[in-house]
Amino acid sequence: MKNIAVIGAGTMGNGIAHVFAQNGFKVHLIDISSESLEKGMATITKNLDRMLAKEVISEADKKTTLAQITTFTDLKEGVKTVDLVVEAATENIDLKLKIFKNLDEVCDADTILATNTSSISITHIASVTKRADKVIGMHFMNPVPIMKLVEIIRGYNTSDAVTKTIMELSEQLGKTPTEVNDYPGFVANRILMPMINEAIETLYNGVAGVQEIDTVMKLGMAHPMGPLQLADFIGLDVCLSILNVMHDGFKNPKYAPCPLLVNMVMAHKLGVKSGEGFYDYTQSRKAEHVAKAFLKG
Repeated sequence: MKNIAVIGAGTMGNGIAHVFAQNGFKVHLIDISSESLEKGMATITKNLDRMLAKEVISEADKKTTLAQITTFTDLKEGVKTVDLVVEAATENIDLKLKIFKNLDEVCDADTILATNTSSISITHIASVTKRADKVIGMHFMNPVPIMKLVEIIRGYNTSDAVTKTIMELSEQLGKTPTEVNDYPGFVANRILMPMINEAIETLYNGVAGVQEIDTVMKLGMAHPMGPLQLADFIGLDVCLSILNVMHDGFKNPKYAPCPLLVNMVMAHKLGVKSGEGFYDYTQSRKAEHVAKAFLKG
């Protein structure tokens, strides 16, 4: 397996393309937007430059990695002759179903179809294809070039052979694959999102302020960043989407998103990517300034 297609040139997609290319795979990076592809390649180049500055890679490594990536705006052209497609489009069930239906029609019969979804059912996604045994979840963590974990999610019909192939492939990328079964939120987000939601509830109920909540979790629980900062980093819209998937999937009120989270997403206060969430990022991408809405007094 040497030829990989990655669908989506955003944060996750360009990170996945970067990691595959750096490990010797030929990568087709696909997006409907030429501008997104340009931004994605610029991000990959910037991340490689960081690695170069830290002497993690050489200039030759950087050039080789970039040469391994070819961009496409046409899906059918982009998936020709590939062994594996990793879909990393927006976390939207209708969009993913449409993509996988199209992939099933245009990909070779032996091509494995993987999704980077962080919460949506692999079994549901596989149901729109005629190759449910070859559909699997590869949930990379952000930032992809740095984070070691890949959650490997088996759908109801995913074969043992495909699971083994993807587990071994993930190890070739220098990652640590962990196999889980297909239930809403899988493992990572089933545990993480209720914690983030509870932190938002704690703020919503006036128990403590933004920095105080994050400080307690950083210093008291040894978390590298507080849950509100992490929510901003992930994207509050993504957090809301995952909580809605779990709430709908389990019908359990403990997964119901906090009204404050819902309102912030409706107000387009999405965190780092919009410039404001629980913190203000207009002057720095670090969580140094609490957003005005949550300033005391």
